[in-house]
Amino acid sequence: MNNKRAIIIVIDSMGIGAMDDAVEFNDDNTVNTLCNLAKKAGGLNVTNFEKMGLGNIKDIFGIKKEQNPIAQYGIMKPKSKGKDTTTGHWEIAGLVLDHPFRTYEKFDDKIIDEFIEKTKCGGILGNYPASGTQIIQDLNEQHQKTKFPIIYTSADSVFQIAVDIDLIDVETLYEWCKIARKILDEGNCGVSRVIARPYRIINNKPTRISALRHDFSVKPPKDTILNLIEKEGGKTYAIGKIKDIFTGSGITESISSAGNTEGLNITLEAIKNKKDFNLIFTNLVDTDMLYGHRRDYIGYKKAIEEIDSYLDKFILNMNEDDLLIITADHGCDPTYKGSDHTREMVPLIIYNKNIEPKNLGIKDSFCYVSDRIKDWLCL
Repeated sequence: MNNKRAIIIVIDSMGIGAMDDAVEFNDDNTVNTLCNLAKKAGGLNVTNFEKMGLGNIKDIFGIKKEQNPIAQYGIMKPKSKGKDTTTGHWEIAGLVLDHPFRTYEKFDDKIIDEFIEKTKCGGILGNYPASGTQIIQDLNEQHQKTKFPIIYTSADSVFQIAVDIDLIDVETLYEWCKIARKILDEGNCGVSRVIARPYRIINNKPTRISALRHDFSVKPPKDTILNLIEKEGGKTYAIGKIKDIFTGSGITESISSAGNTEGLNITLEAIKNKKDFNLIFTNLVDTDMLYGHRRDYIGYKKAIEEIDSYLDKFILNMNEDDLLIITADHGCDPTYKGSDHTREMVPLIIYNKNIEPKNLGIKDSFCYVSDRIKDWLCL
């Protein structure tokens, strides 16, 4: 392996059009996170993305087509059967899932009874698909009276546990999540993530504390590009929830982030200072967690524009041995019904100071990213 470096930035949920099989995932052919939100929000102001060729991929309101783009650009289709964070990131890293993670309308009594027994929590509230912000509003009063954790799921493969951390401390919440993870794994339940959802009462309203969210993911069943780099003596740096998604597998060093602004600043510092790392891998979660699921297309627009404002800084601090890859993991169209992810293709932008700008077309798997990195690092 050489001394070159790759930088992956995943803009969580920024899909760019429905997959042919979207109907199998309860979506239709109108879902298109990026194009639909741009139109609904009155256009995107993203001069750096525009220079890189984002507007050449599809007609995106507010983004001009660039005659002389500075990057390579295209679209990737997911090969794995899923539309969740874990599935998308694993495939970006070179791991295709043969079978999708399971989703639930409710968790079996056996799972819940074992959870109550092993956590000694006394009981639970919820156990149905819900918006995280809504369910804590609906069940907070009962939670305050009983101290029972609020458990819920969604159209994604998740087991989510919410508590008021002024009532039940956050370390207890994390411990309950670890117990749930073990129960689900031992029962072969096929659940992708157990997610700790801490909240507090702020101005008389239950408010999620995103900085203390923690994901307890299932371990990748096979090696990814992260493991390959590690085995070759290289170093990998995970930013945001990347460590959680890969359960630390193949990750040399990691740092969490409270949101996109912090994640962008950490990424910029890593580009400047982590010169001996072979891979920097960043997840920017706000587009999904704060805006996609909440169907806030204005907030989503502003988040994309903030990311755009950092791209010239990233490029300025990159050298000739750096390869920048910007993509997404799935869709979460804020103009679509419901509050769940959407089954979509994702945009792809690849930049290096000496790269030949061109249209990459449509790639049939997110694994194109890991394949490019293997070539770049001579793995």
